[in-house]
This record gives sequence, C-alpha cells and structure tokens, in this order.
Amino acid sequence: KHVVSGSTDNTVQVWSLDSSECVHTLNRHTKWVSSVCVTADSRHVVSGSDDKTVRVWSFATSECVRTLKGHTRQVTCVCLTADGNQVVSGSEDKTVRVWSLD
Repeated sequence: KHVVSGSTDNTVQVWSLDSSECVHTLNRHTKWVSSVCVTADSRHVVSGSDDKTVRVWSFATSECVRTLKGHTRQVTCVCLTADGNQVVSGSEDKTVRVWSLD
C-alpha cells in the first residue's frame, strides 16, 4: 500500500503506508510537480508539472516510460478515465488534453 505525492523540488515521491517512509523518488520533471495519480492496477504513476509536461512512470521500476508534451503552460491537474486507458490533463493554457496510455 502506497501514497504518491508531487513536490516543489520537482520530484514525485512514493510513500509506504506501512512504514510512512519514502520508498521511491521519481526524478525527471524540471519544475515543480502539481498533480499526481495512480492507475487502478497500480502499474503506472502519472504526474503533471509546471514544466508543461505529463509524465507516465512505471510503478515497478520507477522509470519514466512516457513524456506527454503539448501544453504551452503549466499542467495543473491530471487524472485517469474510468477505464484507466487514458490520461486527462488540464493546464494554465486553458486546455484539457486526453492522452492514451498505450
């Protein structure tokens, strides 16, 4: 069991609920991380950042497996569709984008 958080130090952190310790730090964003979510199957973590990107991370390896580019201003929110196949991101550029996880 884990909780995921985004931070002003440009990282995504994965915390163990059992030990309350950070078990993974995900580093690839170049500016603060404003939003995070986890797929229902816990295979991926999705993060949005002030660096205008959405990143998809492998929960198992902590590697960034995809960088989604297209927003022209900071990404303020990310979430997943009910079926878990798409990421939805919102941005200060006044757009909402839908991205396939495949």
